[in-house]
Amino acid sequence: MKRAIFRRHGDPAEVIEVIHEPDPVPGPGQVRVRLKVMTINPADLLNIEGRYGAEPVRLPATPGVGAYGIVDMVGEGVTRLAPGDAVLPVGGGLWADAVVVHERMAPKAPDGADPEQAAMMRANPATAEIMLTGIVTLSPGDWVVQNAANSAVGRLVIRYAREKGLKTVNIVRRADVVGLLVADGADAVIVDDGGDLTAAINATTGGTAPRLALDAVGGRATAALAAAVADHGTVAVYGLLSGQDSRVGARDVVFRGVNVRGFWLADWYAQATPDQMRDLHAFLTSKLASGDTWQEVEERYPLSRVKEAVAHAARGGRNGKVLLTGDHDA
Repeated sequence: MKRAIFRRHGDPAEVIEVIHEPDPVPGPGQVRVRLKVMTINPADLLNIEGRYGAEPVRLPATPGVGAYGIVDMVGEGVTRLAPGDAVLPVGGGLWADAVVVHERMAPKAPDGADPEQAAMMRANPATAEIMLTGIVTLSPGDWVVQNAANSAVGRLVIRYAREKGLKTVNIVRRADVVGLLVADGADAVIVDDGGDLTAAINATTGGTAPRLALDAVGGRATAALAAAVADHGTVAVYGLLSGQDSRVGARDVVFRGVNVRGFWLADWYAQATPDQMRDLHAFLTSKLASGDTWQEVEERYPLSRVKEAVAHAARGGRNGKVLLTGDHDA
């Protein structure tokens, strides 16, 4: 089997490599899954660079937290799964042709699900839904403002907000994506040309300040969002696309009571109650079945070409996700 690893932190395209190992064998209660689709997310690239998470990564390490695969071997005592079952493995280290996980960590994929869309189901759709429902109590008609709105998460935020009766102001860096976001249901799209974003947001909403802002960029972008939200509003920082620490004006924090907080999906999963997990899984399954979690895919690379894949995923100007595919016969 093949597995992608990095032995040191750095440019993902430079430090990632593929190694060959014997096929793993499942032990009691475990199953072996042949992975067919593996996702590449910004968090994976930040992890390789050494800029993600609260704890240092133990090296060498294998990235990957989203995948779709087929069970091909089960260990003693496994009762819930059988060879041939399609599953969505939970956990890290999924950039590999095959993984061994406990059967509890391999929930079945929804019946008839598209493998690529199923592999992407838990990360971006979950992030969009939880940020809209679990950070601030919003009511129909409320405004939400977000940057990086043409990202996979951003486009899902637009769709889910629309369904909830929320209005969205969406900030992008490229004029050519405005039509895509309008088709998704965006109420307003602002192209950031380096001008006064706060003034542009206020003008767009007619003076009704958003109660929630979603920041995937960091740096000066956080300050612009904090200045635009309502008094005692919230800015949720969930990404660092700028590579810079978030900056916020003292006036907004001290005198306007703006709350700036982080959102990390892995932390949410770690603290979620069984009821929250069940509700989220039901939501994601229903959205996958209806096509409402659909995410564009720009390119697919076999695992053996992981260097090219991560280089592509790191480039700006994309309109879709970059995926890895299992190349068991390569």
